[in-house]
Amino acid sequence: MSDQSVARIVRRDGDRMAPDTTVARVVLRPIGSPLPLGAMALVPSGLLLAGLQLGWFPDSETASIPYLILGFAVPLQFAASILAFLGRDAVVGTGFGIFTGTWLAFGLSGLANGVTQTSKVLGVFFLAVGFLFALLMLGGVVAGKVAAGMIVLAGSARFLVSGLYELTAASGLKTAAGIVGLVFVGVAAYAGVASLMEDSARHTILPLGRRGLARTSFEDGLDAQLNDLEHEAGVREQL
Repeated sequence: MSDQSVARIVRRDGDRMAPDTTVARVVLRPIGSPLPLGAMALVPSGLLLAGLQLGWFPDSETASIPYLILGFAVPLQFAASILAFLGRDAVVGTGFGIFTGTWLAFGLSGLANGVTQTSKVLGVFFLAVGFLFALLMLGGVVAGKVAAGMIVLAGSARFLVSGLYELTAASGLKTAAGIVGLVFVGVAAYAGVASLMEDSARHTILPLGRRGLARTSFEDGLDAQLNDLEHEAGVREQL
């Protein structure tokens, strides 16, 4: 698909361009939405972690879990994060980027220490990740991205409870972490399917809770999306 050029007039004189009018030309390459890929990539890995905490797997088979997460979730989440940033969505890009780092860190930790033993270091790490997701959720809700905010909220609860279990080794928290993990998997699967259907049909089929700018950017025309374009990261001179 060819690049799409969008011209934005920076300085105007009434309804007519002034003789010294400056024209900023921003070239955008249309891309597919990375939200379905990023959300669906959370499902298998989230299910493995939940199953591990709920005791679904014999100890003799748990050694493969880090490899599966490293081979599946990490590259797909990383790709979704990069595409989200290229699509000028810092909230989604940051969320998938943090998921990428979290799965990578968990996978490497599992290779080094195994996944059946609790770790206070991993517990503190999970708590920090859960706290980061709680902060990110506020950004998603403020931006009108309710579906992304729900994924982040479920992820925050998922890692906070997992962190408490890693620190205390309490069986009740282990079960609770697994159950919250299943809820997280369900939320991610719904968001992935709903966003894939929306992107394919070009209209909302399953509600994603878009509000404000998120809804305007999807439902309104191109002109509505050019407002303040020159002030966006990657267009303005400095971050």
